Amino acid sequence: MLPVHVTVAAVIEHNNRFLMVEERTSRGEIVFNQPAGHLESDESLIEAVIREVKEETGLIFNPTELVGTYTLNPASNNQYYQRFCFTGTFEQPFTLAPEDDDIIAAHWMTIDEILGKVPQHRTGLIVQCLKDYIKGQRYALDSILCSRDELSLQREGINFLKQIVTKQE
Repeated sequence: MLPVHVTVAAVIEHNNRFLMVEERTSRGEIVFNQPAGHLESDESLIEAVIREVKEETGLIFNPTELVGTYTLNPASNNQYYQRFCFTGTFEQPFTLAPEDDDIIAAHWMTIDEILGKVPQHRTGLIVQCLKDYIKGQRYALDSILCSRDELSLQREGINFLKQIVTKQE
């Protein structure tokens, strides 16, 4: 079994600019990324992306759709990643105020500005997520299931399937 890092990210657009964060890596490098981070235990993917956007930008993010799911197997650092990228809206005020100490600043950037920072991109998934967002790729949030009660989930499935069988008889 692979040790896979499950991560979330957000493509957030406002006035033809995209929200990016400038951050310091654990090795001290300065890189750019979409607001993103790791899934924590006992947290859904949606809860994780809301938390990460708040920590890294200060904005209250309301995810509305999944842009895509991306697997790096392996990434350039020989680690394995599964990224879930969301889009959505954010609440006022529009003031960017990162709360995470690793975040140097949050920026609204044009596509040209983002492309100008490619050598400093934390991951190649930045441009892939942006490309998919611009192409209009979207999936409903209810396509993502998070359960904290596996047995209850199984019972719901069984009940649904039994209703189908009953209707067929």
